[in-house]
Order: sequence, then structure tokens, then C-alpha cells
Amino acid sequence: MIGQLFNVILFQPLLNALVVLYNVVPGHDLGVAIVILTVIIRLILYPLASQSIKSQKALQELQPKMEALKKLHKNDKEKLAKETMELYKSEKVNPLSSCLPLLIQLPFLLAVYQVFSSGLHSDSLNLLYPFVQNPGQLNPISLGFFDLSKPNVILAALTGLAQFWQTKMMSVKRPPKVPGAKDEDMMTIMNQQMLYFMPIMTFVLGISWPSGLILYWLLTTLLTVAQQELIFKKRLKKPEVEVINTNK
Repeated sequence: MIGQLFNVILFQPLLNALVVLYNVVPGHDLGVAIVILTVIIRLILYPLASQSIKSQKALQELQPKMEALKKLHKNDKEKLAKETMELYKSEKVNPLSSCLPLLIQLPFLLAVYQVFSSGLHSDSLNLLYPFVQNPGQLNPISLGFFDLSKPNVILAALTGLAQFWQTKMMSVKRPPKVPGAKDEDMMTIMNQQMLYFMPIMTFVLGISWPSGLILYWLLTTLLTVAQQELIFKKRLKKPEVEVINTNK
């Protein structure tokens, strides 16, 4: 039941959108159709992605204050939890708001994966709407030589590098030293690990998945980088958070 609902609400509309674009782009180039569809998807998800990026950045900017609170209440976990929630409230930051938009996007991303991994086969074209012209099959060759149905090492490597760039932008910088506090907090360590883990995982998956899917991943990552850059520039105009005085 859930699988059927997923197909009707997400997979089938995305598949039909891809075929419509394939039918209308010059030369029926699947690569061009994927590029256009990727831009459309990012525009649809732009508000959710923006909320997630802003929330992640806001949490990062609170790290100096979080470190200070850990120092002040290192022997009182109950007080630390209470003060932490008060800090979130005063700074108008919801710790769950960075995860919720990503969770909402997850079914959408799974549908995109299914479209580019299995929807390119002619068997899936029986799911086209009656008003969508059936091309018989989708030619996976883009630009006359690029086979989007097969893995491509170069494209996978470029996607891994783009993923590194995106993760680097979101990595937590080492907060100012607080007397008695740890040099690096847990979030900093996790971000340092993700900085290398995500690009490596992207490359490993990329050399085994159809390059049509990796092309979508690469474009999505680059568009996300551009969105992050735009949001970060706006946030630079705001004053930095003040570190809590721990010498009381």
C-alpha cells in the first residue's frame, strides 16, 4: 500500500516530467532533460533546503555559547539541559529544524533515485500518463557520446569533489577557547569526519550507479553550494553571537 502510494504521488509524476522534457528538448537529449528536471526539483525544494541550511548554520554559530555552558554546568546535567533549552529559546533556534526539512525531502529524493536508476528502462514507460507521448524508449546517449545508463568514473569523481566542497562549507569551525572547556566539541569532530566520509561514499556509490543519477547528484550538489553561499552572505551582515562569560 505504501509502495503504491509512493509510486502514484512521487515516482510516477517525476518519471512523466522527465519524459515530457525528453520529448521537447532538441535532439531528445536525456542529459539536457535531466539538467532541466534537476533545476525544477531544486526550485520546488528551495524553501525546505533554505530552512535546513539556516538552521544548521545557526546551530554552528551557537557552539561557543554551548561550550561555555558545558564549562559552567559540567557537574550538573539537569541544569545544563535547562540552560541549553533556554539558549535555544533566546536565540530563536530549534535544534530539530535542521533535520525536519531533510526528512521531508527524503521521500522525494528516493523517488528521484528510483527514476534515474530504474525509470530509464522502457518497461517503466507503461506508467506514463495518457496525455504524455510515449517515446518507445529513452536514448541514454547524451551529447553523442555520454552513456547515462552506465557508471562513469570521471563524473563520480567530480561529484565527490563537489560533495567535499559542500561539506567543507557547512563544517563547524573550532570555537574560541573557553578556560576549562574541551578544545573541540563533539559536533566539530563529527563534521571533520563527515568532511571526508561523504565525498568518499559519494565516489564509491557513483562508480556503481548509472551516470544519469550521478549527473543529477552532481547538479544538485552544485546548486546546493550556490544556495549555501547566498544564505551565508546574508548571515554575514548579522552580528556574531556573544560568548557567555564563564568567570562568574
